[in-house]
Amino acid sequence: MEKIILRRKADELGFFHCGFSKATFLEEEAPQLEAWLKMEYQGEMHYMNNHFDKRLDPRLLVDGAKTVISLLFNYYPQEKIPLEGNFKLAKYAYGEDYHHVVKDKLKQLVTFMKEEIGDFNARIFVDSAPVMDKVWAKKAGLGWIGKHTNLVNPKKGSFFFITEIILDVDFEPDVPMKDYCGTCTRCIDACPTDAIVAPYQLDARKCISYATIELKSAQLPDSFQSNMDDWIFGCDICQDVCPWNRFSTPHNEPLFEPHSALKNFKKKDWEELNEVSFREVFKKSAVKRTKLEGLKRNIAFQKK
Repeated sequence: MEKIILRRKADELGFFHCGFSKATFLEEEAPQLEAWLKMEYQGEMHYMNNHFDKRLDPRLLVDGAKTVISLLFNYYPQEKIPLEGNFKLAKYAYGEDYHHVVKDKLKQLVTFMKEEIGDFNARIFVDSAPVMDKVWAKKAGLGWIGKHTNLVNPKKGSFFFITEIILDVDFEPDVPMKDYCGTCTRCIDACPTDAIVAPYQLDARKCISYATIELKSAQLPDSFQSNMDDWIFGCDICQDVCPWNRFSTPHNEPLFEPHSALKNFKKKDWEELNEVSFREVFKKSAVKRTKLEGLKRNIAFQKK
């Protein structure tokens, strides 16, 4: 199967970039991951300690794996939720949960491939398994990993989801892209909690996204006091200030549009959220991950 045919179908399904890399052991990344874990930068994301070998070798996830196909799916919103004097959500959480939306599209792509070339062994991944998605996307020539540790594409910025298909079919690998961050340090300078402890190095324990989503304690650490900038689910600061995101363009996925009520939410509406309204507004949203209790915790912390 020619890559151009696969890319054309991926484009039809809404993916704006598709690249290929050889499924092999990530020799360069192994000591980097080990050092990051030893520094305990993962905080309470204990799952990061699991499946160390699988994170570094896709052949342990798919028998006979030969290729990792990486795809990017835009989520930059057409209409932003009002931020002035309001609590803030990360842009990726405006609409329906991306895990389901994008996974359905990947399934369609795999079905198309099997119709074209016959059956093969494959698994699809949407931020749902021990896969180093940014590394594979970089290897596939889809962008470079910026100093804020997000993947940056020179034509689209960084507001996109990274997904993979790992399969036992050979494709010619693409060429990685060079790093174009240069001397820029805007992401590092803008982070209110100093979570980017060095270029290309994130201490998740200091990250607002980690605090508002991953941290499950009843109370947020005092170190975040006065630094949250009204973020209650995720944070986009390091991406918002990145010069490459001037090239971000709105997505065209209807399922990523925010719930109509969310467009008019003010701080008072957030503070008065109850279980009924939470379930209605965030019924299919990634925000459900924090549950109402977690969201209320994040809101209350801002008012201290």
